[in-house]
Amino acid sequence: MDQLIALWQQSGLGQIQAGSAAMMVVGLVLLYLAIQKGFEPLLLVPIGFGTLLVNIPGAGFEAMPVYDAAGHLESPGGLLYYIYHVGIESGMFPLIIFMGVGAMTDFGPLLANPKTLLLGAAAQVGIFTTVMGAVGLSALGILDFSLRDAASIGIIGGADGPTAIFVASKLSPDLLGAVAVAAYSYMALVPIIQPPIMRLLTTEAERKITMQQLRPVSKREKIIFPLMLLILVALLLPSAAPLLGMFCFGNLMKECGVVDRLSDTSQNALINIVTIFLGLGVGSKMSADKFLNWETLGILGLGALAFCIGTAAGILMAKLMNRFSTTPINPLIGSAGVSAVPMAARVSNKVGLEANPHNFLLMHAMGPNVAGVIGSAVAAGVMISMVSGS
Repeated sequence: MDQLIALWQQSGLGQIQAGSAAMMVVGLVLLYLAIQKGFEPLLLVPIGFGTLLVNIPGAGFEAMPVYDAAGHLESPGGLLYYIYHVGIESGMFPLIIFMGVGAMTDFGPLLANPKTLLLGAAAQVGIFTTVMGAVGLSALGILDFSLRDAASIGIIGGADGPTAIFVASKLSPDLLGAVAVAAYSYMALVPIIQPPIMRLLTTEAERKITMQQLRPVSKREKIIFPLMLLILVALLLPSAAPLLGMFCFGNLMKECGVVDRLSDTSQNALINIVTIFLGLGVGSKMSADKFLNWETLGILGLGALAFCIGTAAGILMAKLMNRFSTTPINPLIGSAGVSAVPMAARVSNKVGLEANPHNFLLMHAMGPNVAGVIGSAVAAGVMISMVSGS
């Protein structure tokens, strides 16, 4: 009997607690949303599965390595510990993914209409507004967020998953799971969240605005731009150089035309491999003690607020630019400044077609969309630079 009792106590069922069971349900919900509803499946499938693994009692997937007094290894760490420690804590996985995103990005629409850079910049207002909101909630005693936590939450408004993970891993590792889930969830919900805001802030006439065809962009321009962008930003804001540097490197490999094999690997095999491990690593931070608290609900709420404010700010900036521009800008493309490439641009195009069946805004919206990626990387650098010492 004693052996049976000991066996039961060593089993997962004997050790499971309410929090771990609840988080396993959360993992299953993430898998359902990814598989059945198609919400960012490339990340939510490994995140959801990682959530299941880390909450299995006694499995030791997140166990740290144990050393004796002489420094000899007594027991190795768990799989998820090494994935997180090597790939996310070091910042390596988000940076490699940014390189792959750069290799898939076309700066042509931005270079053809440089004014759209302002729309991408305006959309970052959501990030900084939410930081102030998180600090304000802490000051009022409603939630308990440090300045580092507030910066990690605010970056959700950039709608850029790798950037959000990079910032959270540097500033608030304990919030990584909630920040990552919020960032990718809102990216998946772009077609649901953005259209009501777009219709609310624009008139029927504004949504019908037809934009001029973009000029052709030469190969030389596309090669020079990522180099100039990196050098200028790195000199002004070195803390943004890691994200932006890998993004520009990936784009240069694509545009230079002499390393097609490397560009193809970055766009496909490498980014897919790293995405698997990135998701599992984020899942390792989805344990009950880190996720089941009021702060998580605050993160989800503030993340949604950041996303909505960023969408609205891009649209309002486009409306403001129309007051001073001789060539009209359809305000709908301003919503694409929240990054979420290319889904946000597709939503701008879809809403535009509803108002005018002959109004194709996709390529025009890709300008602020790409500018939003740049803007979120710069915002991340500002956050890290400003609050890393706090």
